[in-house]
Amino acid sequence: MPETTTVSAPADAVEALLGRAVEKLGGERRDGQVEMARAVAEAFAEERHLLVQAGTGTGKSLAYLVPALLHDRRVVVATATLALQHQLVERDLPRLVEALGDFPGLDTSFAVLKGRSNYACLHRVREGVPDEQGALVSMPEGSLGAEVVALREWVEEEAAGGGTGERDGAPRHTERVWRQVSVSARECLGASRCAYGTECFAELAKERAQRSQLVVTNHSLLAIDAIEGVPMIPDYDAVVVDEAHELVARVTQAATDELSVGDVERAARRAARHVDGGEADDLDDAAGALDDALREVDAGRIDRQPQQLADALVLVRDAARACLSAFPREEPGSGSSGEGADPGKQQAKGWVQEVHQVAERMAAALDSDVLWLSEARERVPARLCVAPLQVWGTLRDRLLAEKTTVMTSATLMLGGDFAAVAGTLGLKPSERVLDGQEAPAPAEGVLPWRGLDVGSPFDYGKQAILYVARHLPPPGRDGLGPAQLDEIVELVDASDGRALGLFSSRRAAEAAAEAVRERLPHLTTLAQGDAQLPELARQFVADPHTCLFGTLSLWQGLDVPGDTCQLVMIDRIPFPRPDDPLMSARQRAADQAGGNGFMQVAATHAALLLAQGAGRLVRTTADRGVVALLDPRIATARYGGFLKASLPPMWSTTDPALVRQALARLAAD
Repeated sequence: MPETTTVSAPADAVEALLGRAVEKLGGERRDGQVEMARAVAEAFAEERHLLVQAGTGTGKSLAYLVPALLHDRRVVVATATLALQHQLVERDLPRLVEALGDFPGLDTSFAVLKGRSNYACLHRVREGVPDEQGALVSMPEGSLGAEVVALREWVEEEAAGGGTGERDGAPRHTERVWRQVSVSARECLGASRCAYGTECFAELAKERAQRSQLVVTNHSLLAIDAIEGVPMIPDYDAVVVDEAHELVARVTQAATDELSVGDVERAARRAARHVDGGEADDLDDAAGALDDALREVDAGRIDRQPQQLADALVLVRDAARACLSAFPREEPGSGSSGEGADPGKQQAKGWVQEVHQVAERMAAALDSDVLWLSEARERVPARLCVAPLQVWGTLRDRLLAEKTTVMTSATLMLGGDFAAVAGTLGLKPSERVLDGQEAPAPAEGVLPWRGLDVGSPFDYGKQAILYVARHLPPPGRDGLGPAQLDEIVELVDASDGRALGLFSSRRAAEAAAEAVRERLPHLTTLAQGDAQLPELARQFVADPHTCLFGTLSLWQGLDVPGDTCQLVMIDRIPFPRPDDPLMSARQRAADQAGGNGFMQVAATHAALLLAQGAGRLVRTTADRGVVALLDPRIATARYGGFLKASLPPMWSTTDPALVRQALARLAAD
């Protein structure tokens, strides 16, 4: 724990300190920010969970960072995206520390903690890997090898200058190049067995976190630490989960395992170099059995394993276990000095260990897991995948039951209520403490929580129009029809560009882009895939007469304030695909439990994405524009009210002529 004693953090003290920070940073008081900061301080003090919906522009980062610094024990802040993590560590926290640095007794220490593969590995850079050593370095200038050499030089500069060795600070590179200077957790020798353990960037990051009041990490690392029980983060008292609408997806992703025939064959090949008996050959034979079994399985969810597949998974599991036992033990004395440690053997053993763990999980065929076979694509073989049917139980038992948790996002209320999201996170509606109520006395298995909506500084009723194109036909399976394409062209023409198109598929985005290019050639039309997202965003901002059309990464990852974006078009309600193995299994499970699987799973998923997509329009108090929903079901279906209530409170209309006039006026201004 941090050595500096921090002051207590009652709500009044937090409000005073927040006011001081805002003043020093040149900002203005925001009632929503103050209300949130007080609520976070109370949650920490009372050890009660809190869900806070804070709209864009509220300043929610300061609203939780100030009480986190004032708390008397360590606090972890977990984000979903690297962008927010970078913003916190590179901008928000340094500015806040500078503003509050002279406050007596305040521990303003903070650190960032990421997964091991996000840090360069000095052993790999200096010693190489027996499988690959020298192969890339000898490549001619301008090739992949030259990029690896440049990256290795950067790593040595980081080590000599006391840098962090983090991937985010590295020269431009590809995933393939970064793998030549980093290792995964399974490949790591361990600090005590590595000759460079005292210099290790990942170990130094953990040491900094041990000395810090505040640790900034990501949802995945939080899940591994809290839910899987693998110690990744120094002991902490409370956690703030920012971008909390993403938590279920990120935890699910962290708990998903994959296995392919190539994985088993690779593990067998690497093990063969270190195992003297025939165990590696047996593992390779098991890979062949798995290959035969998978050829008889159709892509999609596997509700009941065919006998041939079940037998193959058991064969892989048992062969991998035997192979692990056959690895020679470490020589005595190969410990702290790093002498005698064999990175090639460590890597090979790690591959086999992972194959064993995944095959064992799949062979168990637990009701709590969903198994499916992905569809083979060009150069991408089919893979068996297994994921948890639900994560709310593990979140509840292993995170919420152990740590005070504050979850915040701009989209936590769906259908006008916290219940839908709270349930997916492991909180029960019956445990909610309403405003004015006293928290119930502590009871075994009861987790009290409060839901708070601090609103938004934006006046959505005056700044934005929600246009539902009720006159259009419902979307079909064949993508955009002529009526939808006509509507898109007419809306873009009225707005004179300045349009962001959010589409349910790459095919739909490309069809819309082609239609606009053909009929409105005086505008610049960009489609996802034309360039990297940062470059597309730069072009979109640079020229107001530009349209940008894309899919999911634009729904949540784009921030373009100002008149460059005055029209956001959404082609259809973003329900999960009917053949999505995990979502369809969750929907079926909810139905079987007596609930409404469609509303609990599909509609909740769609509402979150719709709210995130609509949120691309208004990013500042000066922004104006239209969110156009081209799916009439918002207005006609029974679930439409739930979806509409999940959106910001925009002025609503179904009149196409009125919307075109409004867009034309904005374009003229």
